[in-house]
Amino acid sequence: MGLFEKLYTVLIILSVLIGLIIGQVDGIEIYADKAILPLLIIMLYITFLQIPVKDIKRSFSNRKFTLASIGMNFILTPLLAWLLAATFLADNPALWLGFIMLMVTPCTDWYIIFTGIAKGNVALSTSILPLNLILQLVLLPLYLYLFSGTVGIVDVSIVVESILLVLILPFVAAYLTRCFLLKKKAREERLLEKISSLPVVFLGMAIIAMFASQGRLLLDNLELLLQLLLPILGFFFINFIMGRIIGRIFKFNKANKASLNLTTLARNSPIALAIAMTAFPHEPLIALVLIIGPLIELPLLSLITYLILKIDSEPVAIN
Repeated sequence: MGLFEKLYTVLIILSVLIGLIIGQVDGIEIYADKAILPLLIIMLYITFLQIPVKDIKRSFSNRKFTLASIGMNFILTPLLAWLLAATFLADNPALWLGFIMLMVTPCTDWYIIFTGIAKGNVALSTSILPLNLILQLVLLPLYLYLFSGTVGIVDVSIVVESILLVLILPFVAAYLTRCFLLKKKAREERLLEKISSLPVVFLGMAIIAMFASQGRLLLDNLELLLQLLLPILGFFFINFIMGRIIGRIFKFNKANKASLNLTTLARNSPIALAIAMTAFPHEPLIALVLIIGPLIELPLLSLITYLILKIDSEPVAIN
């Protein structure tokens, strides 16, 4: 784990502060707004470059874990997100939609870091990563249609176009790069080691640009932090309990229970943010939710990781 990944939360907060400061300069909003999309596309290309899609078949070697993880991430979690949004955010369509987008996109990167810290089954968690990525790309438009269409600001065709531009294009480019330019294993490992921290750097730059262009809007809506706190806390608490119960039902060992918890708790805010910035450019509060979310999520994941270690304190055997 590189220095940037270790300081992820600090870097995000610094990016927000830098963006807010830069945003006070008159006229900077126009230039900052134009920089957001290219930065996000580069970030996602580098992220996808590090995901071995060819290894997706490994996720099916443990069918029980795959079934439990996919069922939670793509059935139970979206339903939970909708219930929480309907309960706490029904009076604010932009917050509703941003919350839904955040919670229906399972993480494809930093959950592995927390899995290792919690002494989970890192190999198993890694094997499920490509499947999580592909399923969220396919299902996100469906979720937005089913769970968010009632708020009146969703055009599914625009969402699909945004996914094609922001996700499918860098995903295909990364896949082709791995197939044709990184054929030698040694060359691939050297390159991936050098670029492993770059997604965090480009995400930070994108957030700086985002807050430089929309920072004044956030300062005028600081109550959003409080309004989002309760549903986000509710999501993590309920999801954590569900993961422990399902892990017990499937008779997972402690390492696999930890993996299930963190695979189904961490969210993929960069992907959701990239889609929001292109699909809903005139609804900046949606994107702000997706930036505020990780500022709450990452400390919670750290706390949950510590809790898992306390619950499963005795030595475990990984299957």
